[in-house]
Amino acid sequence: MSTTFWIIIAGAIATYLTRVGGHLVISRFDNIHPRVEAGLNAVPAAVLTTLVAPELLNAGPAEWAALVVTAAVSLRGGLMAMFLAGAAMLILARQFVG
Repeated sequence: MSTTFWIIIAGAIATYLTRVGGHLVISRFDNIHPRVEAGLNAVPAAVLTTLVAPELLNAGPAEWAALVVTAAVSLRGGLMAMFLAGAAMLILARQFVG
């Protein structure tokens, strides 16, 4: 089998062990301090920011249009609607605007 296959398998195992390890560590505590819980709740937003922010630094008109549509839909719609509207706008804008 190819090296790429084994790299993907190793990455999947590392991801699984990290998630299970975190769950096992947290499950040992009866009470989690509110600050720790708030920090853990902020992780998804921090990860999303690290994925989106570098792209916006090099963004063209298609990406900015998708950002505006995503922000507008986020005010009224749910998470799935926001994701689908942003992705659709990005695809359409890249197709027709460039």
